[in-house]
Amino acid sequence: MDLVYNLLDVVLPVGWLQFDFMKNAFLAISLITPLFGLLSTMVVSNRMAFFSDSLGHGAFTGLAIGAVAGIVSPEDSLVLFSIIFALLITWIKNHSSISTDTVIGVFSSTGIAVGLMMMSYGGGFNKFTGYLIGDVLSITFDEITALFMVLVLVIALWSLIFNRLLIMSVNVPFARSRGMNIMLLESVFAIAVAVVVAISIQWVGLLIINSLLVLPGATARNVSNSIKQYHAVSVGSAMVSGIAGLVLAYHLNMAVGATVVVIAAGLFFISMLLKQRLVC
Repeated sequence: MDLVYNLLDVVLPVGWLQFDFMKNAFLAISLITPLFGLLSTMVVSNRMAFFSDSLGHGAFTGLAIGAVAGIVSPEDSLVLFSIIFALLITWIKNHSSISTDTVIGVFSSTGIAVGLMMMSYGGGFNKFTGYLIGDVLSITFDEITALFMVLVLVIALWSLIFNRLLIMSVNVPFARSRGMNIMLLESVFAIAVAVVVAISIQWVGLLIINSLLVLPGATARNVSNSIKQYHAVSVGSAMVSGIAGLVLAYHLNMAVGATVVVIAAGLFFISMLLKQRLVC
């Protein structure tokens, strides 16, 4: 830990990194934002913005179940229920004639309602309001280590399934004709998104976490001409938004997550203007 902190002092000798909690927040954002940037490419390409939003609601229900039942820790329950929630939506979406938007809408609204109902039982809701807005400044070094492990696992998974996800996002019937198991691919991707949402929600916040799963990919899609560029711009815009948002929030004493989203939205609108100029 001290070695990492000393390295940051040498590489980035800036005033706002003099505190350990700011170093932790900087390291966390440097790990969280690439995750969002990477997953955002397929969230946008597969039109899954509504789905990723529902996962945040499902994660909140998992937190509530863990807090009320007390069988496992709220954090473990959050991750486990998010995975179950994601798989359930994926299964119903592939085995029902009901439209996808309707299925996701029902699960999303039910998830947040059940979570709020359980959280408010006995007047204990105030203890968990931090999950709504997030607090990246509270992250510990051990949690940063866990984030690093998740980043490595997601990158490894991406290298294995990305090509198939790309084909599926372009043409599902063609993907099936190539022998791809669409249900399995969607389930694996849904689990990856669910885990990232679940572990990030306490630092990013339920109210804005979906924005970070959509805006980087949407920004990259406007200005990219190749798959490599698409990924590079998505991850890059996510990291720029995260670090710039942390610095701006520190100097202006504002919520970090909300500031990050505003900057990410600004980059998206700039990309829209660039796209219009390129088209013209």
